[in-house]
Amino acid sequence: MRIETSRLRSVTALSTAAVALVLGISEAAAGTGAPSPWEMTMQGMVTEVGRDLSTFHTYLVWLIAAICLFVLALLIIVVVRFNERANPVPSRTTHNTMLEVVWTIVPVLILVAIAIPSFRLLRQQLVVPQADMVVKVTGYAWYWGYEYPADQGGGFKFDSNMITDAKDLKPDQPRLLGVDNAMVVPVNKVVKVQVTAADVLHSFAMPSFGVKIDAVPGRLNETWFRAEKEGVYYGQCSELCGNGHPYMPIEIRVVSEQQYAAWLAEAKQKYASVDGSGTLKLANAQ
Repeated sequence: MRIETSRLRSVTALSTAAVALVLGISEAAAGTGAPSPWEMTMQGMVTEVGRDLSTFHTYLVWLIAAICLFVLALLIIVVVRFNERANPVPSRTTHNTMLEVVWTIVPVLILVAIAIPSFRLLRQQLVVPQADMVVKVTGYAWYWGYEYPADQGGGFKFDSNMITDAKDLKPDQPRLLGVDNAMVVPVNKVVKVQVTAADVLHSFAMPSFGVKIDAVPGRLNETWFRAEKEGVYYGQCSELCGNGHPYMPIEIRVVSEQQYAAWLAEAKQKYASVDGSGTLKLANAQ
């Protein structure tokens, strides 16, 4: 009886551990907005482009896995059936027309199966729809600058630096990703992002949006996103831009239209100063 009880407890413990492992993996795989411990997949996507990007990535992984398994099977067959012991007299066949046609056509079909969805996704990323708002992003060594144009209700700009002291972090800000001044956008609005750099090459990347674009000095690149879920999302510079490269986080806060309007009114005052003539002039907030 004791043995049966012990076995039952062992089985229960193993089942609980298995469930916990599966739940842990699912939670790690479903992280949205920031990296998760033991994360194995792409971050949870909150934009249409991001979801299509994640789907295409999964499709390629399965396609690659199938090709690898097929090649492995062929290698095993060759080792088992065509070794010296099984074939003491080697075959002297030099040409097989059908085989040559197959190994020419099949790779072409595989490339076509990859090209069609990839071209569609590339067009979706590069063709910017009618934008509801524009934000200009400038990469510096080593921080980010954001500018909201005056013709769209903005008329201010500010710098965004990583928070270096852990005690200054807000409860929802992770270490090495939280910044002093975050980029703020309204939910369900098409945001066109114009990206450039002031000194060296940088790269503006936001995993949960499916966005990654180079910031090149003297050049203005464009991308876009439409976040469908409110929240705080983190990214980083994805270009090896110098010794401050790991300290260029990106924080984007997606809020409701009412919250965005309130933030916009506050930002106009926060990121402006008064010059000697008494008129407002733009100034960076540090």
